[in-house]
Amino acid sequence: MKTISFPDLELSKELEKAITDLGFEEPTPIQALAIPMLIEGHDVIGQAHTGSGKTAAYGLPLLGKIDQNDRRVQALVMCPTRELAIQVSEELAKLGKYLPGIMIIPVYGGQPIERQLTALKKGVQVVIGTPGRIIDHLHRRSLDLSNVKVVVLDEADEMLDMGFRDDIGDILGRTPEKRQTVLFSATMAAPIMELAKKYQRTPKHVKVVHAQLTVPTIEQFYYEMREGDKIEALCRLLDRYNPKLSLVFSNTKRRVDEITSRLNSRGYAAEGLHGDMSQSQRERVMAKFRSGVTDILIATDVAARGLDIDDIEAVFNFDVPQDPEYYVHRIGRTARAGRSGRSFTFVSGKEVWKLRDIQRYANVRITPDFIPSDQDLEEQRTLQALTKIREAIEKEDLDNYRLRAQAMMGEEFTSLDLAAALLFMTDKARPKIDSPSQAPIPRDDEKRERNNRPPRRREAYKSPHPASNNRGGQRSSGQRDRRSYTH
Repeated sequence: MKTISFPDLELSKELEKAITDLGFEEPTPIQALAIPMLIEGHDVIGQAHTGSGKTAAYGLPLLGKIDQNDRRVQALVMCPTRELAIQVSEELAKLGKYLPGIMIIPVYGGQPIERQLTALKKGVQVVIGTPGRIIDHLHRRSLDLSNVKVVVLDEADEMLDMGFRDDIGDILGRTPEKRQTVLFSATMAAPIMELAKKYQRTPKHVKVVHAQLTVPTIEQFYYEMREGDKIEALCRLLDRYNPKLSLVFSNTKRRVDEITSRLNSRGYAAEGLHGDMSQSQRERVMAKFRSGVTDILIATDVAARGLDIDDIEAVFNFDVPQDPEYYVHRIGRTARAGRSGRSFTFVSGKEVWKLRDIQRYANVRITPDFIPSDQDLEEQRTLQALTKIREAIEKEDLDNYRLRAQAMMGEEFTSLDLAAALLFMTDKARPKIDSPSQAPIPRDDEKRERNNRPPRRREAYKSPHPASNNRGGQRSSGQRDRRSYTH
């Protein structure tokens, strides 16, 4: 398929500006396929995995159809869980940040309904909600769907699995017949096709064919941490494994520049690569990387296309990729030509659920690991220095140096003194990773010893919405608790 850019999609200037602010270079495969059809007004059946960017795939055309001067509900998005409803609402708000006349509200169980009633009375154009809570509002007559132009069923297979078939039919029965109906699902089982046949008009089918992970020689690790600790973690892992060439992936151009600058300030030889660079700049960066003058390349997914270098020993996912397929492409940059390789993925906050989707999609296990401690790094540096010394003893002609070492020893120094000084000088020559303004990242085992309690790795995730953390709160009928899907 021909590569498509966001300007090719003929979105409004306001939507393009929001996309630029988010720093994304080009549409994901599902966005490139679905957005043109949705803009033209077709009903669409989209098959794509969680995390493929499908929220923007339907969200951008949806926002483009809203009349900002009409305060009635014009678009409805149904989601299987409250977590997904919240997340979709947040993403649509980011995409519509330059459309101030558009009001977006999520409605879901677990949150006091009075707050939602107040918002609906003020007038909203886009409602995102779980079927059970949408039904509650319809029965209260606090939600009128008679002016809806677009209805989206997000994760339709999940909603059917959770027993929402009748609720979906009831809700769609209260919307105009001449609406645009969009259905996204990870699977296309018979119940999904029955739903499409009943409620859609000659829908267009969109299916993203995903690549498969076929490189078994890659060790894959992930690390949970705060966003602000990622640079420190990257430096520690670079020092721990000392890869010949490293490739660091980030989701945005702005972040590429930031990582490059911060690594260079710590003494690492790093270069950035992204879509805003001229061809001559890109060629210069790649020449330095191939020759080993630069041993760390920081890039976006788009900029790294066509990159074919056999000596990349480590791939770092500084940001969890937008699409699970991107993960497969990223880590496939290492372990070329029969070699082995390592991949390291940094996870913060809600990104842990993106990682779950990646493991399910790629059918791989990504092993949780600890960030190296100061002691680990000292041991590793000593081991690396001893390895170099052993290689020099075995392979090099050292006769001249032995005579000079013997002369230095005399009565003043012992051979042990000279060996210790050599290790010290080797260690001092390496880049230092500890920044005076930033405390070292404690390892999980160090936290365990300090707190005297077993680790709970998943506790890093806390929803910013109180309702999401209230497991005893009110739920819509048939709705089960489940944490956030990431799109």
